[in-house]
Amino acid sequence: MAQMKVTTFEELKDRHLGKIGTPERDAYEAEVREAIQSYHIGEAIKAARKERNMTQDQLAELMGVKKAQVSRIERGYNPTINTITRAFKALGIAVSLNCGNMQIALD
Repeated sequence: MAQMKVTTFEELKDRHLGKIGTPERDAYEAEVREAIQSYHIGEAIKAARKERNMTQDQLAELMGVKKAQVSRIERGYNPTINTITRAFKALGIAVSLNCGNMQIALD
């Protein structure tokens, strides 16, 4: 019986996207980081909403959007700073942006 060759995920990325430091690989890694951050923001909004015993419909009404938009935000689909701010404001949570050693309150 023939031996199966095991390939790691890193080896596959190197083969198909290039080594770390190449433009294609850097773009892929940046996209993955952005998706993970969007997911965490969505989870934070969802947790805050549930903590307040609110439905997606109720949050959507407070934000002035449709329920489908709240669902997309909570699933991490491309939330903008404006949308994130509106969601947290509707939940009664202050939002600020840290830029290096500057902190900007988003109202």
